[in-house]
Amino acid sequence: MSPNGNRPARLAFVGFGEAGAAFASGWGDMRPADLRAYDIKTDRAATRDTMQTRYAAHGIDGRDTPASALDGIEAVFCTVTADQALAAAQAAASHLAVGTLWFDCNSCAPGTKRRAAEVIEAAGGRYVDVAVMSPVHPKRHHAPLLISGPHAEVAEAVLLALDMKPKHAGDAVGRASSIKMLRSVMVKGLEALTAECFLAAHRAGVADEVIGSLEASDPDIAWRKRGAYNLERMMVHGARRAAEMQEVARTVDELGLGGRMAAATAEWEAMIAALGVDPGEDDLESRANAILSRIEDPDAT
Repeated sequence: MSPNGNRPARLAFVGFGEAGAAFASGWGDMRPADLRAYDIKTDRAATRDTMQTRYAAHGIDGRDTPASALDGIEAVFCTVTADQALAAAQAAASHLAVGTLWFDCNSCAPGTKRRAAEVIEAAGGRYVDVAVMSPVHPKRHHAPLLISGPHAEVAEAVLLALDMKPKHAGDAVGRASSIKMLRSVMVKGLEALTAECFLAAHRAGVADEVIGSLEASDPDIAWRKRGAYNLERMMVHGARRAAEMQEVARTVDELGLGGRMAAATAEWEAMIAALGVDPGEDDLESRANAILSRIEDPDAT
């Protein structure tokens, strides 16, 4: 640990995408002296240079293997995609020193988190269920975090030493992620509703009338502004959100409720992301028209 007692002197990221980069850039003078990362994208020729550029831009010591990235590390932030969280824990576990804190920041079903915890704990690590409760931009390391699990109290002290914003959610692994997952039924579900409602309305030529009716029914919501924002989230982050919503569907299914809304949301998120449309101007009509044009002509640029 660093001289302040709780801030780790040696910290690593497993996965270094948007969340990892946001945390690292926000820490400033609070950042650990030895800050490393391993991302599976460095294993692929097509994405290796991009990852190395990202490491350099954030002052990260990028490593080519999990073993090299995790050697002697005191704390790990796992920030991969939701569908890779368990695999990341399995790949990293044997390289962890006894007592290493494993902050699982991925948007996974509680059952997935519990399985990852078993892997980390069996290797001598200390697993922490972390739920990131807002977009990481613009708040970066100040994005609110829920943490749970048997090591949450120790983890909270470490996160506070890194000038982060944790909130203790309980002593059981899966509790923090349950809150995050079930909240996403609503948040991402509204994104899917936005896509289905407004894209269909624009294609039918009745968008103004539909939006006008919504504004009359619920004037407290800025429907055009919210619709434009929701579409932008799907266009930019839909692939990651789709992976998360598959985990949400699993969460709801594990509760005996089927997860049908979450599964449909995952399909919408994945479809919008796969179109590869630039969000462009912050305007509902232009975004809806761009998406519809790409649906009609997938080869259009």
